[in-house]
Amino acid sequence: MSRIFVTGGSGRLGRSVVAGLAEAGHKVISVDRDAIPVEQLPAGAEQYTADLLAPGEAERLIRETAPDAVIHLAAIAVPFSAPEDVIFSTNTRLAFAVVSAATDSGVPKIVTASSPTALGYGSPAGWLPPSFPLDERTPPKPWNAYALSKLIAEQTVQMFAAAQGDKIRYAAFRPCYVISPEEWEGALTQQGHTVRERLDDPALSAPAQFNYVDARDVADFLDVLLDKMDTIPNGEVFFVGAKDALATAPLAELFPRFLPGSGPLTEHLTGTSPAFSIDKARDLLGWEPKRTWRTELTPPYQGPDTAASDPAALNDENHAGLVPAGATKEKP
Repeated sequence: MSRIFVTGGSGRLGRSVVAGLAEAGHKVISVDRDAIPVEQLPAGAEQYTADLLAPGEAERLIRETAPDAVIHLAAIAVPFSAPEDVIFSTNTRLAFAVVSAATDSGVPKIVTASSPTALGYGSPAGWLPPSFPLDERTPPKPWNAYALSKLIAEQTVQMFAAAQGDKIRYAAFRPCYVISPEEWEGALTQQGHTVRERLDDPALSAPAQFNYVDARDVADFLDVLLDKMDTIPNGEVFFVGAKDALATAPLAELFPRFLPGSGPLTEHLTGTSPAFSIDKARDLLGWEPKRTWRTELTPPYQGPDTAASDPAALNDENHAGLVPAGATKEKP
């Protein structure tokens, strides 16, 4: 059992991370400006309300609670939900304050949340990656303050890793579009639609490249990551997503409708293949997501699901490979 300090523990993702790590047997210290209602706080968890941007506050709390690991989730979590300068300043200062305080306190394992948006998809100027599926080798091209702040959070832990060597272990992870447990039952998702609406209208999921992940799978990932951090290279970045896409049709059919010029890059994304690869987490950590929208949505989806009609649709041994730009021709 470890003592794990989680910032942003009252947020959409944070609540599931706190609950999942506590259920796994860890002592969890949740820190946020807002408290989790006492009746919802899991056994094995305690919480503090604090402004981590206040001078010395992060270091004070970390020293007082003496954790074995720090997971930094706290941030303004939605692009354009505040002025750009406020998002950039808040998120970058939070990441530096928490990671710096944890480092100065000698916490042996430090993890920060990033975002797939660091890749730059959705840019008004247009965007195409070198290949699909997107993975950790895809060049980041952030075009807004939120995406840039998340890339800087990754670079923050990598900077500290470069300075500390291997005496402190660091990592960053990019969780895909997070679905919390109550959202499978009809609660609104982060963008104000239900999961079912996002499945019925692919235009709603297209801006996120049809990516998603169950918040409980993120908690499982973090449990595995903390256990394996001593055995992997320091400062690694991981995509954390579901094994399929949030779509009822193959992405090979959907992407040409929503991302001009992507046909040659995505025609191999057949069946339920997602746009984001989680092979690095599989290969380095042995982590595998347990949940998909097909197993979690309540009541189950009743509409047509042509993606799952492929017999190999959810075959874990059938991972989509990288296809370089221009290597294939778009089918008529």
